[in-house]
Amino acid sequence: MAAFLARRLVQSALILLGVSFVTFVLLYALPADPVRQIAGRSATAETVENIRRELGLDRPFIVQYARYLGGLLQGDLGRSYLQKTEVAELIAARLPATLLLMLGAIIAELAIGLTMGIIAALRRGTATDTSLMVASFVGVSAPQFVVGLLLLYVFAVQLQWFPIGGYGTLAHLVLPALTLGILGAGWYSRMMRSSMIDVLRQDYIRTARAKGLARRRIVLRHALPNAILPIIAMIGIDIGIFMGGIVVVESVFGWPGIGQLAWQAIQRVDIPIIMGVTLVSAFAIVLGNLLADLVTPFIDPRIRIR
Repeated sequence: MAAFLARRLVQSALILLGVSFVTFVLLYALPADPVRQIAGRSATAETVENIRRELGLDRPFIVQYARYLGGLLQGDLGRSYLQKTEVAELIAARLPATLLLMLGAIIAELAIGLTMGIIAALRRGTATDTSLMVASFVGVSAPQFVVGLLLLYVFAVQLQWFPIGGYGTLAHLVLPALTLGILGAGWYSRMMRSSMIDVLRQDYIRTARAKGLARRRIVLRHALPNAILPIIAMIGIDIGIFMGGIVVVESVFGWPGIGQLAWQAIQRVDIPIIMGVTLVSAFAIVLGNLLADLVTPFIDPRIRIR
């Protein structure tokens, strides 16, 4: 276990280093000039150059990256060009909302997707199977803002069960989490159906049936723990996606998360915030995959961590 964790930590550090370098290169190559955003359109050339010098943006690329990396190793994500606030503080202020939405979305997509996938696998080839897979395809294909607006219209405007937007209570969480859950449920249901069908064909499942075990016990005790293994890896990826890639849903529901912060920074070319959110999202993906690898042996004892 110790050797495994050591290897994964080294790999994670290298991945984050690579992400920081690639992101920094792409932002450095952008035609948009963040100094112009700070100085304003009416600023003189002298003012622009003074700001550029003050921020260190007049230095060569490698010097700028080395300076940023040095601060990063000390836990410093930089300072926002426009908001004049530490990036770590801005992200920390938005983090609770993002984590809450991420948790709600994962619960929603698992509850919907796994249920659909298991039912479809158990009724393979029937009208139920076809209907559920068509529904999953629609869920995957539907744009997030369309699903969000439909849910708002039906449940917030017409039925008035939930608030139209905002943040602060469980009622505010339901619709944005369900919007993300519907999209994710489509992927999970298809993956779960395929995995469950493969498991149900295995010899040990036939043996369990021959022994006269109840169908429910066969599914829950023998088939599900093995069929769910690919799902765990998907959850690890979703953690990172939900940490920084749910801008549309946050905008529709007025949810004050990290995704909205990143979108505002992109519009204003606030490079430190863009870098900070990117690295936090990459860290979440790495952490999610590590947790998935650690949980897997507890579900399937045949898997050993080495």
